[in-house]
Amino acid sequence: MTTISAGGVTTPAMADRALLDTWNPENEDLWAAGGRRIARRNLAFSILSEHIGFSVWSLWSVLVLFLGPAYHIDPAGKFVLTSLPAAVGSVLRLPYSFAVTRFGGRNWTVFSALILLVPCGLAAFLVKPGVSYSTLLTLAAITGVGGGNFASSMTNINAFYPDRLKGWALGLNAGGGNIGVATVQLVGLAVLAWSGKGHPGLVAGIYLPLIVIAAAGSAIYMDNLPNRTAERGAIREVAKRGHTWVISTLYIGTFGSFIGFGFAFGQVLQVQFKHDFATPIDAAYLTFLGPLLGSLSRPVGGWLADRYDGARVSLVTFGFMAAGAAMVLAASKAASLPTFVTGFVLLFVFSGVGNGSVYKMIPVLFSAEAEAKARRLSGALIGLAGAVGAFGGVLVNMAFRQSFLSTKSGDSAYIGFIVFYVLCGALTWAVYLRRRTQTQTPAQAQAQA
Repeated sequence: MTTISAGGVTTPAMADRALLDTWNPENEDLWAAGGRRIARRNLAFSILSEHIGFSVWSLWSVLVLFLGPAYHIDPAGKFVLTSLPAAVGSVLRLPYSFAVTRFGGRNWTVFSALILLVPCGLAAFLVKPGVSYSTLLTLAAITGVGGGNFASSMTNINAFYPDRLKGWALGLNAGGGNIGVATVQLVGLAVLAWSGKGHPGLVAGIYLPLIVIAAAGSAIYMDNLPNRTAERGAIREVAKRGHTWVISTLYIGTFGSFIGFGFAFGQVLQVQFKHDFATPIDAAYLTFLGPLLGSLSRPVGGWLADRYDGARVSLVTFGFMAAGAAMVLAASKAASLPTFVTGFVLLFVFSGVGNGSVYKMIPVLFSAEAEAKARRLSGALIGLAGAVGAFGGVLVNMAFRQSFLSTKSGDSAYIGFIVFYVLCGALTWAVYLRRRTQTQTPAQAQAQA
């Protein structure tokens, strides 16, 4: 980008600065004059940074596959290791979402990328036979910082796009980040295939240069929005609204399922179908497919919500998720690995669709508010719902842990998932669809609700 001006000529950098100083994506003239280009540039590097954040956050879904007999950890202990990053990440999402307005989107993206060097660097050198379980617990917890990146990234991109494009933009941003769950599993698969189970630190080490590249790119090409103010009191205001907790519950069902299954799927395969896999690498060949398709389906969910309304898409999605969980339950009872994997892949796909459609519902809830206030409240709700939804990943892993401890199978967990998805569908219908009239638009109905 040109940064030198002479003879009164306005350079692209000066034009961008003028647009950013008066940023309003709803202004069609500003959008056409360069706003679209600025938003897309920030979206691209936001996706890159968030992608690596998700990979680091999901690191232990891969590392547990390396923890063989030499580590002396049973399956229940491994589920705890995958629960800790989800728990820490869910807590960090709230401060991360507000940090964007406090420090600037570009500044915080650079910082949140660089801090990922800590968990990756420690895991690269410390995960080896003889390490204590308490050390592994600490390392797993530290990777939770990768989970916070999602909230800050989504809050930042939410401010760059007009309402009519938020479903697509937020879906693309989140989907590109979510693919990090599949990417780290492919990295783990490559390491397992190349060097075997003896070098788990290589999985974390591979990300060290990638983190530096993401931070440098964000520093050079992203922008701070100078007309943004801190979200003081916004979290308290949205916390008083009933819709906040409805959306958060629905997000537990969608994103909580996605990230929880992403952490647990490899372990579940190894524990429930241990006779079908001679080595961890055999299971690893299957674990990446679900997170990959679930990530790719998230922008589809946002696009469908833009076109057909977020509540309607979410209702259908929960129906398909309940059906997918029922397929997994039936496959578990029949000990059918192909049907089991198919059912889980469907769960990933439709949880991805639901992630996009539920997030699209957030800006519409505040459509009756003044524009500045609507953006402020939307950002706060994105952070709060993201935090609560991420905690669903903890619940999924704990459900599997308890189910395997009590019954030696995951059947009890699958039944719980079916019931919860049905309840989420009923909640969506009762709150957002039941009272609509044929003359109401989706935006009008949700604003009235």
